[in-house]
Amino acid sequence: MTTAIDIDVGGTQHCETTALGVLLRHQGLDLSEPMLFGLGSGLSFIYWDSKNMGFPFLGGRVKPFDLTRNLATSLKLDLLAQETASPRKAWENVVAPIDAGHPVGLQLDSYYLDYFGSKVHFGGHFVAMYGYDDHDAYLVDTDQQGGAVSTSLANLAQARAARGPMSAKHRSFTLTAPRNPPHPQSQIIPAITACADAFLNPPIANLGHRGIDKAGKLVRTWLQRTDNPQRDLPQAALLMEKAGTGGALFRNLYRDFLAECTELLDSSHLRTGHELYSEAATLWTATATLIAKAGESGDAQCLVQAGTILSDLSRIEHEAMQALNRLEE
Repeated sequence: MTTAIDIDVGGTQHCETTALGVLLRHQGLDLSEPMLFGLGSGLSFIYWDSKNMGFPFLGGRVKPFDLTRNLATSLKLDLLAQETASPRKAWENVVAPIDAGHPVGLQLDSYYLDYFGSKVHFGGHFVAMYGYDDHDAYLVDTDQQGGAVSTSLANLAQARAARGPMSAKHRSFTLTAPRNPPHPQSQIIPAITACADAFLNPPIANLGHRGIDKAGKLVRTWLQRTDNPQRDLPQAALLMEKAGTGGALFRNLYRDFLAECTELLDSSHLRTGHELYSEAATLWTATATLIAKAGESGDAQCLVQAGTILSDLSRIEHEAMQALNRLEE
């Protein structure tokens, strides 16, 4: 027997905003993917490397689920999030809302999902689940992964139970909009300034504009950092451009969010931020291209160039966030 909710899939690029879009459209709130990302103060930067990692990781967004929490606070949504160590309880937490007609967001490890092309462990992946039968779960994932898809219940259970970096214990969540939600436009400035403040004042040197500057210095050593540069450098570049980031390490999404905001609010600071993030997005794509080329050719000069661009990006994004931080003035 099949239980499924009628949902609007919508075409999107990034996993967490894809899941959020499904849940919110079901509540009658239809916002663009860039607007969801921006209102969730989703943009960030992290240079992550440690002894147990095969290769450094460049991240362009806040931690998994922080975007959802931020968005719920911004739009006064009732966020019910549940975690458990019990697979049985985890399944009950999903079935109950779906049986009641509400899609559910899930955080899981994409490695185990039947339809996933690239078999890489990533515990910070999100999907929306809208139905199930005796064998399969019906999910919505990004356009890149097929949009409306399905996976076996056994593999879904494995994906939800997985442990490791960025994973959560069978996390599931629902969102409920209040009767009179605040107009999204009224939440734009607080969301932008919160994002800018975190970016400008990182607690450690690996984050925000300081992290980009650090990446600019360390990326020059990447050919020595791995015994398989032909695999690891193109993979790092692919993650920046194609792995659900919307391109340019989430800078395309944030640029488009700021563009949407300039149509709603008249602010020279906002226009400055948008112009600088348009420039930054282009430079991030150029950086990814150089990193991939360095891995394929073994040419260290490509990494020197990438390092120079990253040092420019640190300055450009710092300037952009300073302008955006002045929106409340």
